[in-house]
Amino acid sequence: MVEQSKVLIKEGGVQLLLTIVDTPGFGDAVDNSNCWQPIIDHIDSKFEDYLNSESRVNRRQMPDSRIHCCLYFIAPSGHGLKPLDIEFMKRLHEKVNVIPLIAKADTLTPEECQQFKKQIMREIQEHKIKIYEFPETDDEEENRLVKKIKDKLPLAVVGSNTIIEVNSKRVRGRQYPWGVAEVENSDHCDFTILRDMLIRTHMQDLKDVTNNVHYENYRSRKLAAVTYNGVDNNKAKGQLSTNMDTVEGMSPLAQMEEERREHVTKMKKMEMEMEQVFEMKVKEKVQKLKDSEAELQRRHEQMKKNLEAQHKELEEKRRVFEEERSNWEVQQRMEQQKMEASRTLEKNKKKGKIF
Repeated sequence: MVEQSKVLIKEGGVQLLLTIVDTPGFGDAVDNSNCWQPIIDHIDSKFEDYLNSESRVNRRQMPDSRIHCCLYFIAPSGHGLKPLDIEFMKRLHEKVNVIPLIAKADTLTPEECQQFKKQIMREIQEHKIKIYEFPETDDEEENRLVKKIKDKLPLAVVGSNTIIEVNSKRVRGRQYPWGVAEVENSDHCDFTILRDMLIRTHMQDLKDVTNNVHYENYRSRKLAAVTYNGVDNNKAKGQLSTNMDTVEGMSPLAQMEEERREHVTKMKKMEMEMEQVFEMKVKEKVQKLKDSEAELQRRHEQMKKNLEAQHKELEEKRRVFEEERSNWEVQQRMEQQKMEASRTLEKNKKKGKIF
């Protein structure tokens, strides 16, 4: 069961109209098979309404009734996620921004609540459930705020319609024999963080993610189904209808077909350009390799010639050196012989043996 209501919020002269969709009785049946289907159908119907508005010729007035955020309340059992919780979030995390919450957090002690939060986040990661990713910016203050919210996920909230007087101050909360659980007290629950995130700090990002991610995925699937199924079937049956064409312009089906043709043409053109660039880069790389190889070969030949020339020069110097050494040795022997002959002559003179 899906119930829809609207709330007008006024703050600082600014009016904000919120559409709240509630699902009373969700998960209370004995057999909860496909209990998430009405919610999925509701989200898809809002996407379909927006897609039809986009397909009209006059698109100046396009009311945005898409679902930008899903607050999934988890029972404060203290025992982690139920199979229904896991299956529901896995069914919807590709269609809407899912933010897990712990309901009736005043039934848990602070220690139990922190432990329960850690267990839930651990199970979300284990089952690869994609919850809403808070964006990071260059602003340090915003990053600190985002980190504060991430550290508190899933947010533990308390709801109440009762106004109670505490220390001469009227607050919204729940009265217990041991005290009061204040809804807007950050020490008691995370309601103020959730409110500020939805209305003040991250509203635009939630809408952007819905439009750029979830809606575009739905639109792509829808257009692909219409193009390849509806048009092909009509062609096969010879029933290409022309009565859908309006006086103002082309029919939505013809517009979608034209968009598909343009997209295919654009993709083919981009593919050809990428192939040309790739071939050009490959040719440039091959030419560079060839030039490098030729340069290395030229250097090798030059070094080889230089080595041969140095070898010949060294051989010539060695030959000259050998000749000079031989001449020097011959000259030394001749001088030594002369000296020995002179000494012998002197000895003979002294002995009177000169004839």
